Amino acid sequence: MGLFKPKQKSEHKSEPFVMCLPPPNVTGNLHLGHALTVAIEDSIVRWNRMCGRETLWLPGCDHAGIATQVVVEKQLLSNTGQTRHDLGREKFINEVWKWKEQKGDEIYKQLKRLGASLDWTRERFTMDKIYSRAVTEAFVRLHEDGTIYRSNSLVNWSCALKSAISDIEVDQVPISGRSLLSVPGYEDKVLFGCLEEFAYPLETSGEIVVATTRIETMLGDTAIAVNPDDPRYAHLIGGAVIHPFTGERLPIIGDVSVDKEFGTGAVKITPGHDYNDYEIGQKHDLPTITVINEDGNMADTAAQFQGMKRFLARVAVLEALKERNLYRGSKDNPMVVPVCSRSKDIIEPLIKPQWFVNCTEMAAAAVKAVEDGDLDIIPDMHIKTWNQWLKNSRDWCLSRQLWWGHRIPAYFVTIDDDAFSEGKAIDSKYWVSAHTEEAARKKAAERFSVPSRKIKLRQDDDVLDTWFSSGIFPFAIHGWPDETPDLSQYYPSTVLETGYDILFFWVARMVMLGQRLTGELPFKQVYLHSMVRDAHGRKMSKSLGNVIDPIDVIEGVSLDAMQDRLKNSNLKHDNKELKAALKGQRANFPNGIPECGTDGLRFALCTYNTQGVDLNLDVLKLVEYRHFCNKIWNAVKFGYAHFGSDFKLMSKEDVMQNSKPIDRWILSKLSHTAEICNSGFHDYNLTVVTSSIRHFWRQCLCDVYLETIKPSLYDDESVSGNVSRSVLFMCIEAGLRLLSPFMPYLTEELYQRLPDLQHVPSICVAPYPTTEEFPYKDEILENNTDLMLDVASGIRSLKKQYELTQVNAFVVCSTNDIYSILCNYQDDIKTLTKAASVELLSNGITPSGCAVSTISPSCTVAVQLEGLVDITNLLAKFKLQETKLKSQISKLKKTKEIPHYNEKVQSVKQQQNSNKIRQLVQELQNIEKLIDTLSKTKS
Repeated sequence: MGLFKPKQKSEHKSEPFVMCLPPPNVTGNLHLGHALTVAIEDSIVRWNRMCGRETLWLPGCDHAGIATQVVVEKQLLSNTGQTRHDLGREKFINEVWKWKEQKGDEIYKQLKRLGASLDWTRERFTMDKIYSRAVTEAFVRLHEDGTIYRSNSLVNWSCALKSAISDIEVDQVPISGRSLLSVPGYEDKVLFGCLEEFAYPLETSGEIVVATTRIETMLGDTAIAVNPDDPRYAHLIGGAVIHPFTGERLPIIGDVSVDKEFGTGAVKITPGHDYNDYEIGQKHDLPTITVINEDGNMADTAAQFQGMKRFLARVAVLEALKERNLYRGSKDNPMVVPVCSRSKDIIEPLIKPQWFVNCTEMAAAAVKAVEDGDLDIIPDMHIKTWNQWLKNSRDWCLSRQLWWGHRIPAYFVTIDDDAFSEGKAIDSKYWVSAHTEEAARKKAAERFSVPSRKIKLRQDDDVLDTWFSSGIFPFAIHGWPDETPDLSQYYPSTVLETGYDILFFWVARMVMLGQRLTGELPFKQVYLHSMVRDAHGRKMSKSLGNVIDPIDVIEGVSLDAMQDRLKNSNLKHDNKELKAALKGQRANFPNGIPECGTDGLRFALCTYNTQGVDLNLDVLKLVEYRHFCNKIWNAVKFGYAHFGSDFKLMSKEDVMQNSKPIDRWILSKLSHTAEICNSGFHDYNLTVVTSSIRHFWRQCLCDVYLETIKPSLYDDESVSGNVSRSVLFMCIEAGLRLLSPFMPYLTEELYQRLPDLQHVPSICVAPYPTTEEFPYKDEILENNTDLMLDVASGIRSLKKQYELTQVNAFVVCSTNDIYSILCNYQDDIKTLTKAASVELLSNGITPSGCAVSTISPSCTVAVQLEGLVDITNLLAKFKLQETKLKSQISKLKKTKEIPHYNEKVQSVKQQQNSNKIRQLVQELQNIEKLIDTLSKTKS
């Protein structure tokens, strides 16, 4: 039907609403974090569409360089025993494409199952030819203007993957002190969290003691640094120490960045293996020595330790220092350990010739965009993080030593038979970038003023960081760099909605690249939702067994099925991790996951406060939203039964002219709900919207209005019955439209069955209810009805307390105003309380022999007890409860009187005891009041 494609109408006065779905990785199935994104974005898109805006929601999928290559390599090794190197680059990439074709559709199937109203005709994969052309164009432009450059600099290196990786792929694992951690490639665990102290002999005489957490890198030390304001060491600045293993002279330098309180106050400087040391080395023009190679083994520069694994060398260096009497001891050191999220290897900072993006100017422009109000970040609590990251951002390493991804469109130039050398490979003049090798050859010939035939080119083997290609998504998806109709019509987009965890890694980079390459911000607003954690507040992780496929929540799944799927997953290659995941799954979902349905899941996710702290999602509690769906279904089904096939809706004028207060009240509630919903959607506060809708359907429509109008509905001829049917129809029809952005399946099914509707192809393009459509808001009427509902609740409460079924109820009013108000609701009170009779009294005097409850200073309710209850038996029952409560209170109070109670009992337990006493005292007071009432009635 094309309902999800934007309808370009000349009458549109507002700008189109455009949003991109954050492209999920092609590596696997969606999880509940993705489901939250879809639920939020789809509800916002559907609301805008129903409001009449030209609406476009764009789908895409990310090639996920490292993640995909790792998965396919594991699969290849498991199935054939071959590595990618056995196949060669071209054949391996073909294998990845085969895998993508098999798995890629799974994600889109999940998105469609979640009800995502995306325009699938505009779907993009970040490795498509059209998209790849945009990636190449972005690189070439930024390389030509100097923003992208090649440099021999420090990068995050994964020895297991043999590739540089981005900051987001590095997990900062905190440890409190000495900790043994598993490291790939090592049989025994490796000790971290120790601050080792050892001495460097001074060039003259004496020594200086330094402290380090990475003693193996001392083989690459090129200086000792102290704070020039530290009186212990100031006199040594300008001097030197002698390296105990190489005999090299290392200068002692002064630098204000050295923390006088850390360790001994003197630090070793290893520019080749530490970011802070690298900066100090650049500042003081120190040499840079690499002593650990790409494989994580000690290099030939590592004296007698060369060839050893780096963490075995850690132990060997320490022992060698002890032999030389230079070791001075160790202490616990709380720290964070950088771990590769893909391979679980310890990150090794290494100096490598790589491609970098100079982010300084672009980052400043991104900060200014927020400061000037051109870019709105919601909620604004994230602006501080935005500024912190961008004002202190390092240049961005683009290179990845992978085969799957966008191969860097840069070519190394040699003329005639000049040899390739690392020195020249760093020199930017020997590199040209272009869309094709032929275009690169032409550039090189012009640069070096030689004929093309003398030029030899070698394309860089590396691929681009995935975040670079995803960073141009908002405009590349529209066909940029070509001036396409979509680019001019739908770029920039309206809002970018995503999780706050990728604010810098993706959002900031889209802003930087968008401003630089298109001259415009890629979107006007950024709405950041919270992260989904499990019921215990833990991050979703396969190894914890708490990652949930949203389809399992929709359809329900047994524990056995979940366990079988886990055993056949990628975790099967890691037996230890698989065992932990299976155990976690059994603990989290002992009975599996109950069926909740798509609509129930979507609505549930949007009820959470997604603008604040992370949300702890208890999957097992989502089933209550399936029950809410059932309630809506039954309410509408009840309406169908009373509308009939020949139902005709009364005009709004006739409805209002013949309506009762309860009819006007529900219409006022409908108007009020429409107002709250539109305001909530506008502010991206979906918690407010879902709460308002739920209150309207459950409390107002089902629990009150449907109950009060049942007597009149069964009267087919009365005006009152026709009004009730029309009002019920208006509430159901509008209520379904209010609900539609969250529950597209249920509302579509029910909406299409409603009688007397003007032809609408789908509820998703029906107008969203507004106060202009339902101008019935009446706060005075709502207050009056609230009073009536309190009266009905008071009577029901008395019936329950005294275990009554049929009662004669009295509403005792002490003012004429209250009496006049409640007279309009006398039949409604009787219906809602199922009382035998309800009598309104205006004299303020309560009849004798009644149990009484106070509603307000001007109103009480009473139910007749005399002749309706066995007062003797009821008194005996309540007195037994009274005795039991007094005993419980006494025991708890005696517990608090034990000697040194405050010292012996934990504060949490003390608070629990105090709360329990207050609760029991309140229950006792209620029982005593009931006993008093019964005693008076009996006498």
